[in-house]
Amino acid sequence: MMTTWSDRMFSIVNVGVLTLVSLITLFPLYYVFAVSFTHPDEYLSKGFVLFPEHWSLLSYKYILATDTFVKGIGISGFLATMGTFLSLIITSSFSYTLSRRRFMGRKWLLLLVLLTTLFQPGIIPHYLLVRELGMINSVWSLIIPVLSSGWYVLLMKGFFDSIPSELEEAAAIDGCNDMGVWLRVIIPLSLPAMAAFGLFFAVAYWNTFFHAILYINDHNKWPMQVILQNMLIESTTSTGAGPAEVSAEMHIPPETIKMAAVVVATVPIILVYPFLQKHFAKGAMIGSVKE
Repeated sequence: MMTTWSDRMFSIVNVGVLTLVSLITLFPLYYVFAVSFTHPDEYLSKGFVLFPEHWSLLSYKYILATDTFVKGIGISGFLATMGTFLSLIITSSFSYTLSRRRFMGRKWLLLLVLLTTLFQPGIIPHYLLVRELGMINSVWSLIIPVLSSGWYVLLMKGFFDSIPSELEEAAAIDGCNDMGVWLRVIIPLSLPAMAAFGLFFAVAYWNTFFHAILYINDHNKWPMQVILQNMLIESTTSTGAGPAEVSAEMHIPPETIKMAAVVVATVPIILVYPFLQKHFAKGAMIGSVKE
């Protein structure tokens, strides 16, 4: 098929516009990365650095040697792993139950789930519930109240609806009970959806911020995002004194410390996504079209 002059011009303009948009989108990320590795003396002398002449790891040594920031990374990692694991179990099991027509009362439960997506109780009822459960200043207050959502349940139910019921009948004939069918048949077939929703949950838990401000008063239990927010607002680190050998060597600008903290907070999720990209793209589309 021959291409015309107008088709070639359209392709050139299209590629040019998309390239420009990509560069504009990536520029803030590059700037944060460049400043975080800039030597303090160079940054203090220039104030704006795009191409560092002297690279340095002093900012990373500073933040990673402070106890509060390291604890925040550990807490955020715990939230992202344990929270994602529990959320996938709760959401997938509940969605699978609602997708089976033999389950009595499924229509009423579906109606209740739908109502949770339309009406939210608000901040005060949530806080009172967490307080009455005795989870104030507990890391579990950042996991249990948000284990799932009505929207995710409905989306995953749409995926389970696409799995033929004949597979369950065949597994039942082979001697599997309901739990065996779910573990041996449904879960293996649901890996693309699990990867997609797992990425959603992991990003949400890793970026936990608002609930931590509401429920966590002890700064030693703050997740990393809250500590990073204090750094950005106060224009200085609020994580305690830095390592003596770094502080004694030179004054590290707060800006380079902020940028290093941003890199540490974003890189783990960026590194996880490529490994789940194939399953994520497939899982995001499964269940969206009904035949």
